[in-house]
Amino acid sequence: MKVLPFKIPKPENNALIYQEDIEVVFYDQLHQHDEIQISFIEKGNGTLLVGDKISSYAENDIFIIGSNLPHAFKSDKNVITNSKMLTLFFTTSSFGEHFFELREFAEITTFFSKSLQGLAVKTNKTALIESFLKLKNATKLARFILFLEIVKVISNSETEPLSNFVYRKKYSDIEGKRMRTVFDFTIENAHQKITLEEIATIANMTKNAFCKYFKKRTNKTYISFLTELRIENACQFLKSKDEFSIAEVAFKSGFNNISNFNRKFKEVKNVTPFSYRSSNGI
Repeated sequence: MKVLPFKIPKPENNALIYQEDIEVVFYDQLHQHDEIQISFIEKGNGTLLVGDKISSYAENDIFIIGSNLPHAFKSDKNVITNSKMLTLFFTTSSFGEHFFELREFAEITTFFSKSLQGLAVKTNKTALIESFLKLKNATKLARFILFLEIVKVISNSETEPLSNFVYRKKYSDIEGKRMRTVFDFTIENAHQKITLEEIATIANMTKNAFCKYFKKRTNKTYISFLTELRIENACQFLKSKDEFSIAEVAFKSGFNNISNFNRKFKEVKNVTPFSYRSSNGI
Protein backbone atom coordinates (compact mmCIF):
# COMPACT_ATOMS: atom_id res chain seq x y z
CA MET A 1 0.00 0.00 0.00
CA LYS A 2 1.45 3.34 -1.02
CA VAL A 3 1.72 6.00 1.61
CA LEU A 4 0.90 8.86 -0.73
CA PRO A 5 -1.21 9.13 -2.74
CA PHE A 6 -3.77 6.91 -1.01
CA LYS A 7 -6.55 5.16 -2.91
CA ILE A 8 -9.97 4.87 -1.28
CA PRO A 9 -11.43 1.39 -1.97
CA LYS A 10 -14.43 2.03 -4.21
CA PRO A 11 -17.22 -0.55 -4.54
CA GLU A 12 -18.32 -1.01 -8.13
CA ASN A 13 -20.90 1.55 -9.32
CA ASN A 14 -20.82 3.44 -6.02
CA ALA A 15 -20.38 7.20 -6.47
CA LEU A 16 -20.73 7.80 -2.72
CA ILE A 17 -18.53 5.71 -0.45
CA TYR A 18 -19.51 4.96 3.15
CA GLN A 19 -16.83 3.50 5.40
CA GLU A 20 -16.65 2.41 9.04
CA ASP A 21 -13.26 2.26 10.75
CA ILE A 22 -13.30 0.27 13.99
CA GLU A 23 -9.74 -0.10 15.23
CA VAL A 24 -7.63 0.38 18.34
CA VAL A 25 -5.53 2.65 16.10
CA PHE A 26 -6.94 4.34 12.98
CA TYR A 27 -4.97 4.32 9.72
CA ASP A 28 -2.37 6.77 11.01
CA GLN A 29 0.00 7.25 8.07
CA LEU A 30 0.16 10.67 6.46
CA HIS A 31 -1.85 10.39 3.25
CA GLN A 32 -3.97 12.29 0.75
CA HIS A 33 -6.69 11.28 -1.69
CA ASP A 34 -8.84 12.87 -4.39
CA GLU A 35 -12.04 12.37 -2.41
CA ILE A 36 -13.49 14.91 0.01
CA GLN A 37 -13.90 13.21 3.38
CA ILE A 38 -16.62 13.85 5.98
CA SER A 39 -15.89 11.95 9.20
CA PHE A 40 -17.74 11.50 12.47
CA ILE A 41 -15.72 10.23 15.45
CA GLU A 42 -18.18 7.99 17.25
CA LYS A 43 -15.56 6.74 19.68
CA GLY A 44 -11.90 7.47 20.41
CA ASN A 45 -9.46 10.33 20.78
CA GLY A 46 -6.02 11.32 19.61
CA THR A 47 -4.02 13.74 17.51
CA LEU A 48 -5.15 15.03 14.12
CA LEU A 49 -2.65 16.33 11.58
CA VAL A 50 -4.15 18.22 8.62
CA GLY A 51 -1.99 20.22 6.22
CA ASP A 52 0.21 22.45 8.34
CA LYS A 53 -1.76 22.23 11.58
CA ILE A 54 -1.82 19.94 14.60
CA SER A 55 -5.02 19.58 16.61
CA SER A 56 -6.84 16.83 18.50
CA TYR A 57 -9.94 14.76 17.96
CA ALA A 58 -12.39 13.23 20.42
CA GLU A 59 -15.76 11.52 20.59
CA ASN A 60 -18.55 13.32 18.67
CA ASP A 61 -16.15 15.42 16.59
CA ILE A 62 -17.06 15.95 12.93
CA PHE A 63 -14.41 16.85 10.35
CA ILE A 64 -14.31 17.66 6.65
CA ILE A 65 -11.01 17.03 4.88
CA GLY A 66 -10.70 18.47 1.40
CA SER A 67 -9.45 16.83 -1.76
CA ASN A 68 -5.71 16.00 -1.65
CA LEU A 69 -5.26 17.66 1.75
CA PRO A 70 -2.52 15.67 3.57
CA HIS A 71 -3.75 14.29 6.89
CA ALA A 72 -3.33 11.61 9.52
CA PHE A 73 -5.28 10.44 12.57
CA LYS A 74 -3.00 9.39 15.44
CA SER A 75 -5.03 7.49 18.02
CA ASP A 76 -4.10 7.73 21.68
CA LYS A 77 -2.01 4.58 22.17
CA ASN A 78 -2.65 4.65 25.91
CA VAL A 79 -6.29 3.76 25.26
CA ILE A 80 -6.76 0.06 24.50
CA THR A 81 -10.46 0.17 23.57
CA ASN A 82 -11.49 0.36 19.92
CA SER A 83 -11.94 3.71 18.21
CA LYS A 84 -14.76 4.12 15.70
CA MET A 85 -15.05 6.57 12.81
CA LEU A 86 -17.86 6.82 10.25
CA THR A 87 -16.89 8.45 6.95
CA LEU A 88 -18.36 9.53 3.64
CA PHE A 89 -16.05 9.90 0.64
CA PHE A 90 -16.97 11.67 -2.60
CA THR A 91 -15.58 14.04 -5.23
CA THR A 92 -17.15 17.11 -6.82
CA SER A 93 -17.69 14.99 -9.96
CA SER A 94 -18.91 11.78 -8.29
CA PHE A 95 -22.49 12.39 -9.43
CA GLY A 96 -21.66 14.10 -12.72
CA GLU A 97 -19.12 16.71 -13.69
CA HIS A 98 -21.50 19.66 -13.25
CA PHE A 99 -23.86 18.18 -10.64
CA PHE A 100 -22.97 20.56 -7.81
CA GLU A 101 -23.10 23.55 -10.17
CA LEU A 102 -26.88 23.27 -10.47
CA ARG A 103 -28.82 26.20 -9.03
CA GLU A 104 -30.48 23.88 -6.55
CA PHE A 105 -27.11 23.56 -4.74
CA ALA A 106 -26.39 27.28 -4.48
CA GLU A 107 -26.69 27.26 -0.68
CA ILE A 108 -23.92 24.68 -0.28
CA THR A 109 -21.29 26.24 -2.56
CA THR A 110 -19.32 27.57 0.43
CA PHE A 111 -18.94 23.99 1.67
CA PHE A 112 -16.59 23.15 -1.19
CA SER A 113 -14.43 26.27 -0.96
CA LYS A 114 -14.07 25.95 2.82
CA SER A 115 -13.31 22.22 2.62
CA LEU A 116 -10.03 22.94 0.82
CA GLN A 117 -8.48 23.86 4.20
CA GLY A 118 -10.37 21.19 6.10
CA LEU A 119 -13.10 21.99 8.61
CA ALA A 120 -14.08 21.14 12.16
CA VAL A 121 -17.83 21.47 12.73
CA LYS A 122 -18.75 23.42 15.86
CA THR A 123 -22.57 23.66 15.79
CA ASN A 124 -25.59 21.54 14.75
CA LYS A 125 -23.67 18.40 15.72
CA THR A 126 -26.68 16.60 17.21
CA ALA A 127 -28.54 16.68 13.88
CA LEU A 128 -25.43 15.63 11.99
CA ILE A 129 -24.73 12.71 14.32
CA GLU A 130 -28.31 11.49 13.95
CA SER A 131 -27.86 11.44 10.16
CA PHE A 132 -24.50 9.66 10.38
CA LEU A 133 -25.94 6.92 12.58
CA LYS A 134 -28.63 6.21 9.95
CA LEU A 135 -26.13 5.69 7.13
CA LYS A 136 -25.13 2.09 7.85
CA ASN A 137 -28.54 0.52 7.33
CA ALA A 138 -29.79 2.98 4.70
CA THR A 139 -30.48 2.01 1.09
CA LYS A 140 -28.27 3.63 -1.54
CA LEU A 141 -30.97 6.20 -2.32
CA ALA A 142 -31.62 6.94 1.37
CA ARG A 143 -27.88 7.21 1.96
CA PHE A 144 -27.56 9.73 -0.88
CA ILE A 145 -30.40 11.80 0.60
CA LEU A 146 -28.75 11.67 4.04
CA PHE A 147 -25.46 12.76 2.44
CA LEU A 148 -27.10 15.83 0.90
CA GLU A 149 -28.72 16.65 4.24
CA ILE A 150 -25.35 16.34 6.01
CA VAL A 151 -23.68 18.68 3.51
CA LYS A 152 -26.56 21.14 3.83
CA VAL A 153 -26.40 21.19 7.64
CA ILE A 154 -22.61 21.62 7.60
CA SER A 155 -22.98 24.51 5.14
CA ASN A 156 -25.21 26.26 7.68
CA SER A 157 -23.06 25.42 10.70
CA GLU A 158 -20.26 27.26 12.43
CA THR A 159 -16.92 25.74 11.47
CA GLU A 160 -13.24 26.43 11.93
CA PRO A 161 -10.41 25.57 9.50
CA LEU A 162 -8.19 22.58 10.20
CA SER A 163 -5.29 23.96 8.18
CA ASN A 164 -3.94 27.46 7.67
CA PHE A 165 -3.42 27.18 3.93
CA VAL A 166 -4.71 25.34 0.87
CA TYR A 167 -2.45 22.61 -0.48
CA ARG A 168 -3.39 21.86 -4.10
CA LYS A 169 -0.44 19.69 -5.09
CA LYS A 170 -0.33 15.92 -5.00
CA TYR A 171 2.71 14.50 -3.28
CA SER A 172 4.90 12.22 -5.34
CA ASP A 173 5.65 8.81 -3.79
CA ILE A 174 9.13 10.00 -2.80
CA GLU A 175 7.83 13.23 -1.24
CA GLY A 176 5.06 11.36 0.49
CA LYS A 177 7.38 8.83 2.07
CA ARG A 178 9.80 11.56 3.14
CA MET A 179 7.10 13.69 4.76
CA ARG A 180 5.54 10.63 6.38
CA THR A 181 8.92 9.68 7.86
CA VAL A 182 9.43 13.21 9.19
CA PHE A 183 5.95 13.45 10.71
CA ASP A 184 6.03 9.95 12.20
CA PHE A 185 9.43 10.51 13.80
CA THR A 186 8.35 13.89 15.16
CA ILE A 187 5.08 12.62 16.59
CA GLU A 188 6.75 9.63 18.25
CA ASN A 189 9.67 11.62 19.68
CA ALA A 190 8.21 15.07 20.38
CA HIS A 191 8.72 14.58 24.12
CA GLN A 192 12.47 14.33 23.56
CA LYS A 193 15.02 16.78 22.21
CA ILE A 194 14.99 16.90 18.40
CA THR A 195 17.59 19.00 16.60
CA LEU A 196 17.35 20.28 13.04
CA GLU A 197 20.44 18.27 12.20
CA GLU A 198 18.77 15.09 13.47
CA ILE A 199 15.48 15.53 11.63
CA ALA A 200 17.33 16.55 8.45
CA THR A 201 19.26 13.29 8.66
CA ILE A 202 15.97 11.41 9.09
CA ALA A 203 14.78 13.10 5.87
CA ASN A 204 18.09 12.26 4.18
CA MET A 205 18.80 15.93 3.49
CA THR A 206 21.19 18.65 4.62
CA LYS A 207 19.88 20.93 7.36
CA ASN A 208 19.48 23.97 5.08
CA ALA A 209 17.83 21.95 2.32
CA PHE A 210 15.44 20.34 4.80
CA CYS A 211 14.40 23.66 6.34
CA LYS A 212 13.53 25.08 2.92
CA TYR A 213 11.81 21.85 1.89
CA PHE A 214 9.64 21.67 5.01
CA LYS A 215 8.70 25.36 4.95
CA LYS A 216 7.68 25.19 1.28
CA ARG A 217 5.35 22.23 1.89
CA THR A 218 3.82 23.21 5.21
CA ASN A 219 4.02 27.02 5.15
CA LYS A 220 5.78 26.99 8.52
CA THR A 221 9.18 26.15 9.97
CA TYR A 222 9.89 22.73 11.40
CA ILE A 223 10.51 24.25 14.85
CA SER A 224 7.07 25.90 14.75
CA PHE A 225 5.50 22.57 13.78
CA LEU A 226 7.33 20.76 16.59
CA THR A 227 6.28 23.40 19.13
CA GLU A 228 2.62 23.17 18.10
CA LEU A 229 2.73 19.39 18.36
CA ARG A 230 4.21 19.60 21.86
CA ILE A 231 1.55 22.11 22.90
CA GLU A 232 -1.19 19.81 21.59
CA ASN A 233 0.33 16.93 23.56
CA ALA A 234 0.42 19.20 26.62
CA CYS A 235 -3.31 19.86 26.16
CA GLN A 236 -3.97 16.14 26.37
CA PHE A 237 -2.02 15.93 29.64
CA LEU A 238 -3.83 18.99 31.01
CA LYS A 239 -7.20 17.39 30.24
CA SER A 240 -6.12 14.05 31.71
CA LYS A 241 -7.61 12.79 34.97
CA ASP A 242 -4.04 12.27 36.17
CA GLU A 243 -3.16 15.26 38.30
CA PHE A 244 0.08 16.33 36.63
CA SER A 245 1.52 19.64 37.76
CA ILE A 246 2.10 22.31 35.10
CA ALA A 247 5.84 21.65 35.39
CA GLU A 248 5.30 17.91 34.87
CA VAL A 249 3.14 18.60 31.81
CA ALA A 250 5.84 20.86 30.38
CA PHE A 251 8.60 18.27 30.74
CA LYS A 252 6.42 15.35 29.57
CA SER A 253 5.58 17.36 26.44
CA GLY A 254 9.20 18.07 25.54
CA PHE A 255 9.85 21.48 27.11
CA ASN A 256 12.86 21.74 29.39
CA ASN A 257 11.99 25.23 30.63
CA ILE A 258 8.71 26.02 32.42
CA SER A 259 8.84 29.72 31.49
CA ASN A 260 9.31 28.88 27.82
CA PHE A 261 6.44 26.37 28.03
CA ASN A 262 4.07 28.94 29.52
CA ARG A 263 5.03 31.53 26.90
CA LYS A 264 4.70 29.16 23.93
CA PHE A 265 1.45 27.70 25.22
CA LYS A 266 -0.14 31.14 25.41
CA GLU A 267 1.17 32.03 21.93
CA VAL A 268 -0.48 28.93 20.43
CA LYS A 269 -3.66 28.64 22.53
CA ASN A 270 -4.15 32.28 23.60
CA VAL A 271 -4.56 31.16 27.23
CA THR A 272 -2.19 30.02 29.94
CA PRO A 273 -1.84 26.29 30.73
CA PHE A 274 -3.57 26.89 34.07
CA SER A 275 -6.53 28.66 32.42
CA TYR A 276 -6.77 25.94 29.78
CA ARG A 277 -6.93 23.26 32.48
CA SER A 278 -9.56 25.21 34.43
CA SER A 279 -11.73 25.73 31.34
CA ASN A 280 -11.80 21.98 30.80
CA GLY A 281 -13.09 21.38 34.32
CA ILE A 282 -9.93 19.80 35.66
